[in-house]
Amino acid sequence: MAFLTGRWSKLCLFNYAVDPAVLEKRLPPELSLDTLDGQAFVSLVAFDFLKTRVLGIPWPGFINFPEINLRFYVKQADGTRGVMFVRELVPQWLVATMAKQIYNEPYASTSMRSAVKQDEQGVHVAHDWVWQGKEHSLELQAAPKAELPADDSQAHFFKEHQWGYGVDRRGRTLVYEVRHPHWETYAVQSHSLNVDFGQLYGEEFAGLTGQEPRSVFLAEGSEIEVFGAKVFEG
Repeated sequence: MAFLTGRWSKLCLFNYAVDPAVLEKRLPPELSLDTLDGQAFVSLVAFDFLKTRVLGIPWPGFINFPEINLRFYVKQADGTRGVMFVRELVPQWLVATMAKQIYNEPYASTSMRSAVKQDEQGVHVAHDWVWQGKEHSLELQAAPKAELPADDSQAHFFKEHQWGYGVDRRGRTLVYEVRHPHWETYAVQSHSLNVDFGQLYGEEFAGLTGQEPRSVFLAEGSEIEVFGAKVFEG
């Protein structure tokens, strides 16, 4: 049985090429960086977590909320692909605390808001949040219809990952499964960012502030299932 279920909706992905050395020091020994065209990437991802249930039970006040995360891409020796996280932000302290205890993920809570407007003209998504007193925001406008990108496309590389990885308090590598169908994406027509990456994620990411993303995608999202974390056995 899945530990967590719900719907991830309207996922905004802002993708940046980075120096591999910035990420390699975060890797457990069982994993290596998953690269695209020989380059390592991080993605700033913003989405709404809807209809959330823990072991099938909805918790009032914790059902619908936004999330912002910075993630990077990894793979096992056999080529199995997944993601790891630099930091994940949600508005509720309890959600962040549970995620840290169960998955040892780098979650934190802070003030956040999101808004989605969708009509025949297109899709507009906006997120704003505060981290340690500093305001951040992002938004994008996309075409009205979504399509499923090819398996060899950039969009597929960034949005489709079945496995998440982390490290527990004893230094052991953890792995957990996330199940969902492949997501359709909308063509992004315009976007804007007001994000201080250094303030949010550390000085090694400060150079991303003001930098144009290598690519930007808006994925529709779907129902998801997240299973419990296990110690990675190779």
